[in-house]
Amino acid sequence: MKVTLATPITALPRVGKVLTRRLHKLGLHTVEDMLMHYPFRYDDYSTVSDIALLKPSTNATVRATINLLANKRSFRRRMFITEALISDETASIQAVWFNQPFIPRVLHQGDTVYFSGKVEQTPYGLQFTSPSYEKAKKEQTHTARIVPVYSVTENLTEKQLRYLVKLVLPLAKNIPEWLPDHILKTHSLVALPRALHEIHFPTNLRMLEKARQRLKFGELFLIQLKTQDIRQALHSLRAPAIQFHEQLTKRFVSALPFTLTANQKKVAWQILRSIEKTQPMNRLLEGDVGSGKTVIAALVMLNVAANRYQSALMAPTEILALQHYKTINTLLKQADIPIALLTRTEKRFRGEKTTEKKILTAISNGAAKIVIGTHALIQDMVTFSQLGLVTIDEQHRFGVDQRRILKQKSPELTPHLLSMTATPIPRSLALTLYGDLDLSLLKEMPHGRKPIITKIVPPEKRERAYGFIRDEVGRGRQVFVICPLIEESDKLGVRAATAEYEKLQRNVFPDLSVGLLHGKLKAQEKERVMNAFKAHDIHILVATAVVEVGIDVPNASVMMVEGAERFGLAQLHQFRGRVGRAEHQSYCLVFTDSTSEKTTERLHALVTAKNGFELAEMDLDLRGPGEIYGIAQSGFPELKIAKLTDLDLIQKTREAAESIFSVDPTLDHYPMLKKQLTAFSQELHLE
Repeated sequence: MKVTLATPITALPRVGKVLTRRLHKLGLHTVEDMLMHYPFRYDDYSTVSDIALLKPSTNATVRATINLLANKRSFRRRMFITEALISDETASIQAVWFNQPFIPRVLHQGDTVYFSGKVEQTPYGLQFTSPSYEKAKKEQTHTARIVPVYSVTENLTEKQLRYLVKLVLPLAKNIPEWLPDHILKTHSLVALPRALHEIHFPTNLRMLEKARQRLKFGELFLIQLKTQDIRQALHSLRAPAIQFHEQLTKRFVSALPFTLTANQKKVAWQILRSIEKTQPMNRLLEGDVGSGKTVIAALVMLNVAANRYQSALMAPTEILALQHYKTINTLLKQADIPIALLTRTEKRFRGEKTTEKKILTAISNGAAKIVIGTHALIQDMVTFSQLGLVTIDEQHRFGVDQRRILKQKSPELTPHLLSMTATPIPRSLALTLYGDLDLSLLKEMPHGRKPIITKIVPPEKRERAYGFIRDEVGRGRQVFVICPLIEESDKLGVRAATAEYEKLQRNVFPDLSVGLLHGKLKAQEKERVMNAFKAHDIHILVATAVVEVGIDVPNASVMMVEGAERFGLAQLHQFRGRVGRAEHQSYCLVFTDSTSEKTTERLHALVTAKNGFELAEMDLDLRGPGEIYGIAQSGFPELKIAKLTDLDLIQKTREAAESIFSVDPTLDHYPMLKKQLTAFSQELHLE
C-alpha cells in the first residue's frame, strides 16, 4: 500500500486497535497529523562520553558492550530489578532498571548499546539509573543524538511515538512550501520540509533553532494574514455615518458629576471620528478597572441616538447588564433617550418593568434607542430597526460566533463595533488575538482616586486582618469577601461562599450585617442583595467570582480574597478594582494557605505591579493566554509551537502580512498561500 500524508495511522506497521485508540486520544489520525505533532522538549544525548570520564549527578550517553545482564526480584521493595554490567575501552559501570523485566528479552550479553540517562553515586560506585537504551546502528533514534520528547497519553510510550514519527518522516518532502520565496529569504527561514525533519530529529542545536523559527513564523503569519483578511472584508462593508453632535455632547459632559480625564476625552474623540465614516468601526477599548469606560460608551451611544440609530450593549452577566442599565439611565437622564434592558429574567423599558413582548416590539420598531442585555440579545426573536452601534463589554467572555450574530442583527448596514475590556491585554496578544481591531487605551484613572494598598496576609495574621476590617466598617466603609471554587463539582463556588458567610456572621462579625451573593441566586435576589449593599444595609458582602466585573459600590474600601492561589493575576486585579472607586483609601487583603514558591512569586506581582497592563504581562508569562482570555472560545487557534511572548516574531509576521495584502489583497499571485489561508479559516470555522 502506498502511504501518503492522508493515510490513516491504522495502515502503519505495528499500529493495532489498542495503539490506534491511544494515538487518537492525542488527535493523531493521519500521517500528516503525526508530522504536525511537534516535540515539547528535547534531551541532548548527542555527546558520547567515555565511561571513565563520567561524573555523578549528570546526564550522559555512553556506547558500551553488555558484559552481564540479569533480572532479580526484590521482595522487600516488591519490584523487579534488572541489572547490567556494561563497559567500553576505558572502564565499566552498572546500569539498573526497576519493574522492566522485559529488558533481557530485548538486550543480550555481548550487544553493543547506547545508554543515555542519569549517572548517580552509590556505595558501590557510579551507576546509570533507568537509562534509555538503543542498540548501536547506523542512525540512532532514542539515544546518542538530540532526542525529541513528545506529549503522550496513558500506556503510549515515547519510543512508540518516536518510531512512528521517524517511519513517516520521509513523507515530509511531500508537504508543499506555502510561504513565498521572498519571505523565506528576507527572514532567513528554512523550507518547510527541512524544518519538519529538524523539529523531530535535529541534526544539531543550530538547526533545531532554525526549524523552530520557521514553524513559529508560519503559525503567527497565518494569524496575521487572517487578521488582514478580516480588515479587508470590513472595508468592503457599509456602515451608517454617525455625525458628531457637538452641542449635545458638550451638554452631556458639563452635566456629569465629575470631570472627564484628558485620556477619556482623547479616546472618546477617537471613537466619534471612527463612527463618522461609512466603513464599519472595529475598535477595542481597553481600560484598567475603574478607568471610566462606561461613560465613554454612554457618550458615543448618545451621538448614535441623535442620528436616529439604535445601540446595543451586550454584557456577560445579568448583574453587569443591570448595572450598565442603571448607570447609563442616570448618565443620559437629561437627554431622555428610551433605554431597554433584556436579560433572561429582567425586561425593562424607560425605567419600568415590562413584558418580553413589549421589549421585542420596542426594539424592532426602533422605539428603544439603546438596548442593554446579555446573551438574550442574540436570540432569533430579537430584531433591530436600525442598529448603528454594537458595544460588547468584557468581550473576551463571548465567543467569536456570538459577536458575529449580534453584528448581523442589522438588516441593511453593518453596525460599528466597540469592544470593551477591563482585563488589560499585553501588546503581543493585542497584535495577534485582536489584530483586526483598532486599539484605544485608557491608562489614566479618574481624578481623586488613590492607589489601592495590597497586602498578602499570612495565616498567623488573619485575626489582625479581621480587626482591621472591623475598624474600616467602624469608619462607615464596607467590605467585599471573595471565595474561590473549592471543588470541581461546585462550578460557581457556592459551597465555599456559603461556608464563609456562615463563619463570618456567626463567629467573627456577629454584630455586623453580612450578606451573601453567588451565581445560583435568582436575579431578583441578586438585585435585592446588591441594593442592600449599596444602601449600606450590608456591611460585609461574601461573594463568588460573580462580582469580578460590573459591581460599583464607591463606599466599599476593603477587598478580601480567600484562596487567592486559585485565581489568576488578571482576575485578582479585577476583584481589587471593585474597591478604590471613591476618594477614600482602599485596601486589598490577599489570603492564601499555599506555601508554594511559585504562588508566592505570582501574588507578590499583584503587590508590586504599578497597573493592570504591567500585571497582564506577568500573568501571560506565568500562566499563558488560554486561562486568562478565554481564547478557546474566541476563534483563536491553539498555538502548537509559537508563543504569545514571541513579540519580535509577532511584529515581523504582522509587517510581512501587511506588505503582501497591500499589493495583493486577494492573494491571487500567491495560490499556495491562499490555499493555506482558506484551510486555516475553515479549521477555525471562520469561513
